[in-house]
Amino acid sequence: MQQQNLTMQNQQGVMQQPPGVISTKDSLYLTDMMSWNLLASKKANFFAQQCQDQELKAEAEKCGKMHQQHYQQLLGHLNEHLNQQQPLNNMQ
Repeated sequence: MQQQNLTMQNQQGVMQQPPGVISTKDSLYLTDMMSWNLLASKKANFFAQQCQDQELKAEAEKCGKMHQQHYQQLLGHLNEHLNQQQPLNNMQ
């Protein structure tokens, strides 16, 4: 029964592990996501600096930090991928 479920999952295209390469489309999407998060972080921080209401200022700062964390997470994943690829490039 387990073998049958595993076979069905493979036929449906379920990946057990992400591929070892990033496609051009994936790369462009990641670039867009990083750009969006960086811009949102900058806008939220700018808004927080302009705010006189302390409650709104705190929320804007919280929003800016969230987008900064998302940016850092994406960057971290890309750096991990890059570090995993280095040994392959050195072998050539």
